Amino acid sequence: MTLTQLRYAIAISETGSFNKAAQILYVSQPSLSNAIHDLEDEFSIKIFYRSGRGVSLTNEGVDFITYARQVYHQYESLLDKFGKNSSLKKKFGISTQHYSFAIKSFVEMVKKFDTSEYDFAIRETKTREVITDVSTLKSEIGILYLSNFNRNLIMKLLNASDLEFHPIINCQVYVYLYKDHPLANKDLITFSDLENYPSLSFEQGDNSSFYFAEEIYSTKEYTRAVKVNDRATMLNLMKGLNGFTLCSGIICDELNGSDSVAVPFKPGDNDEDDNMEICYICKKNQVLSSMGKMYIEQIKNYFKELGLEDQLKL
Repeated sequence: MTLTQLRYAIAISETGSFNKAAQILYVSQPSLSNAIHDLEDEFSIKIFYRSGRGVSLTNEGVDFITYARQVYHQYESLLDKFGKNSSLKKKFGISTQHYSFAIKSFVEMVKKFDTSEYDFAIRETKTREVITDVSTLKSEIGILYLSNFNRNLIMKLLNASDLEFHPIINCQVYVYLYKDHPLANKDLITFSDLENYPSLSFEQGDNSSFYFAEEIYSTKEYTRAVKVNDRATMLNLMKGLNGFTLCSGIICDELNGSDSVAVPFKPGDNDEDDNMEICYICKKNQVLSSMGKMYIEQIKNYFKELGLEDQLKL
């Protein structure tokens, strides 16, 4: 087994194609196929299913790629620390729930590097996929939130995936809506105020999605509800349908625009008072790369610029 073979296998798993992986790696497809064939022979396993529609991982392949990423990540960490003259592109990726501050901080961090020398990736995705991406080291860092409702389940998943969480900031709950919404000028908004307007939430694609919801109070029964899968659509529906979502109140106007507002939310007498603890997750006992440390520092600095020092937990 060689590091080159591991790199090839990881690239194929990420692209779902020998041909695409060969193009990215600048090797011929026969060379790539032979390397994977030798790797499968060495370990007496089948890593990939091959079909006319591409390739997919076998059950053994899923486990193999998880360990391969860990080994290759350690190799990249050595290069990051000691291989200053290495010609190999360094990789850094994060996976996150739909937070504009996470994107903004990523942008500011990437600006400090020559992107021709680094492979950067940011994935705005579903909660379960954030956990999976970090567990398999597809991403070094994941960004998500905990609440009274989802904390036990999320922590069990993190522990089972050999992950740990690090609190970043505690946030009160806000109602996020279009600036011309009938409720936009209120000092506080309650559930009773919202009952005639559609609740917008990010689709999680799971039967137990309320545990993975990015919106707090996900078990509340809303008369009207619309699922979306990206921030742009949610912003459009806020304007077009007078929709709303419950969020942390940390909004980046530079990315989301200035057409929306966040109004403090006040739970009713029968509703549990709750808040959102936003955190980053990573592998247990993992020392973050220099880029990982810089990214977290950029988040902290951004929150300080917003005057949120008192809420920071870093």
